[in-house]
Amino acid sequence: MAERPLRIAYLAYRGKPHVGGQGVYTRHLTKALVDLGHHVEVLGGQPFPVLDERVPLVELPSLDIYNDHFPMRMPGLWELKDWTDWVEVTSFSTGTFPEPLAFSLRAWKHLRDRANEFDLVQDNQCLGYGLLGIQRLGLPVLATIHHPITVDRRLEMEHAETRWQRLGKARWYAFTKMQTRVAKRMERVITVSESSFGDIVKDHQVNPDRMAVVPVGVDPDIFKPVPDVAVKPGQLITTASADVTMKGLRYLLEALAKLRAERDVKLVVIGREKEGGPSSQTIGALGLRDHVEFITGVPEQRIVELYSESQLAVVPSLYEGFSLPAIEAMSCGIPLVATTGGALPEVVGADNDTALSVTPGDSAALAHRIAGALDDPDLRSTVGARGRDRIIDRWSWRHTALRTVEQYRILLDANAAAQA
Repeated sequence: MAERPLRIAYLAYRGKPHVGGQGVYTRHLTKALVDLGHHVEVLGGQPFPVLDERVPLVELPSLDIYNDHFPMRMPGLWELKDWTDWVEVTSFSTGTFPEPLAFSLRAWKHLRDRANEFDLVQDNQCLGYGLLGIQRLGLPVLATIHHPITVDRRLEMEHAETRWQRLGKARWYAFTKMQTRVAKRMERVITVSESSFGDIVKDHQVNPDRMAVVPVGVDPDIFKPVPDVAVKPGQLITTASADVTMKGLRYLLEALAKLRAERDVKLVVIGREKEGGPSSQTIGALGLRDHVEFITGVPEQRIVELYSESQLAVVPSLYEGFSLPAIEAMSCGIPLVATTGGALPEVVGADNDTALSVTPGDSAALAHRIAGALDDPDLRSTVGARGRDRIIDRWSWRHTALRTVEQYRILLDANAAAQA
C-alpha cells in the first residue's frame, strides 16, 4: 500500500509559467511527482501554468479580471455563464481579490463527479471555501502555504500613505480572513521554510502538529553558469513577480539612483512593468527610465543567460516565505545580495559566505552593499561559487517531491485511521 503510485488532483488558481513562485512551483513539483511514478492532474485558472507533457491540465477559466492587457476590468453580463462567475464578479465589486474563492468553488464543482478518480487533492495557496466542500466529498486535502498573505496585508497597510489607501488595501485583502478560516480546517499543511511555519501558526492559527516544512527546489542542470555569455559590467538583475510593497523593488530603485551618482549601473527586472504602478512612478521620479529594463515572457534558458550576463543578483524583499529567485540566481553561480527579510537568511546562508546580506527597507545600506560587491571581483567569485554549492547540496525538485509524498502518506494514513 505504501508503495502504490498515488492519483493526485493538484489545484493551481493561477500559475504564471516563468515569473511568480506559484507557477514555477506547480510546473517543477508536478513534473518531479510524475518522475517518481505518480499520476498528477492539474486543475488550473488563468494565467494557466505551463506543464510537463505528461501532466494533464484541466482548465477552470475565471473571468480573467486581472489579465495583463486589461487588468481590473469589469466583466460584461454576457460573460456570467455560471453561478461561480457571479460569485467572482460580486466579490470583485466589493473591492476584494476574488480569485481564490471563485476558483476553489469551481474546483469543488468539477471534483464532485470525479472524487473516486483521485486519492487526494493538493492545493497551492488558494485556501478558498471550496476546499472545505472538497473535504466533504471524502477527498483528503493537503494545502501548500508558501507564506500567509496576512503578511502582505500587514506590510501594505503599514506603507499606505493615506486613509483612503488603507481602506482600499483593507478591502482588497479581505480574502485573507477566509484563508485563515480554511487553513485552520485543513487536514495537513506544508510550507517552505521554518520562517513561514511560524508565521502560519501565528497568523492562520494552524495546529503545528498538522504541519511540516518541505523546502522548494531548483534544477541545477538548468539553472547553471553559462560560460560563453559575456558579463555586462554594472548590470544588476532582480525578479519582481508583482508590484507590491513586500517585494521591496522601491528600495532597490532608490539604491540604483544613489549608485548612478558615481558609476554606470543598469537594472534588469524579470517581470512586467505595471504602467502607473508604484515602481513605474518611482522610476519616473528618480529619472531611471533609461536605466531599468523589464523583461517578461521569455523562455527559461533566456532567464539563465540574463543571470550569467549580470554581475550581481539582488533580492530586496521586505519579507520572503522562501524565494525561488534567490536560489535560482545562486544556482546560476551569480553572487547574490539579499535582505534578511523573512526566510531569506534561512535560504541563502551566511553573510559573506554564500550570499551578501543587508537589512530590509534600507536603500542606503543596499546601495553600499552593492557598490562594495561591484568593486571586489574576488568576493563576487567566491560568493557565487559557494552559493551554487549550497544549492546543489541542499535543494532539488526530486527532493521536494519525495518529501511531499511523505506528507501525502501521512495525510492518507490519518484519514484512513479516522474512518476506521
